[in-house]
Amino acid sequence: MPEIPDKVYFKIGEVSRLAELKPYVLRYWETEFGVLRPKKSRTGQRLYRRSDVEMVLRIKTLLKERRFTIAGARAELRRGKAGFAAADDTDTLRAAPSPPQPDEQPVGAQLAADPALLGQLQARDELLQHLRAELEQLRSIVRQQLSP
Repeated sequence: MPEIPDKVYFKIGEVSRLAELKPYVLRYWETEFGVLRPKKSRTGQRLYRRSDVEMVLRIKTLLKERRFTIAGARAELRRGKAGFAAADDTDTLRAAPSPPQPDEQPVGAQLAADPALLGQLQARDELLQHLRAELEQLRSIVRQQLSP
């Protein structure tokens, strides 16, 4: 994934360059994916937030790399952003956290500044709990089948 600059808003041209997509593709995706709704300025210029840019990159991954159809990508996103992230970031979840850099904000300040981040973490936690429960059910079934 490309590194997203630390800005509040991005214009469609900037998002287009970051995602390596034509602007008309982004405009089309806005009509197909309800989760992708950039704000518009008084002059009608699309203003994408960081979360919008991340969503564009998720959609691009689903469509271009994982070869989902638009309907399939829409369904995958409906299942939960965290579900998508957890499927792609498995190694990241297992990796030890890196020590904070001196100029980084504490996690609490980041969560207070970005409620969407808190929602993503909660959704990821719920997904992990769900997956653990399913894994335990599967283990139970295997134990029953293997017992004499």
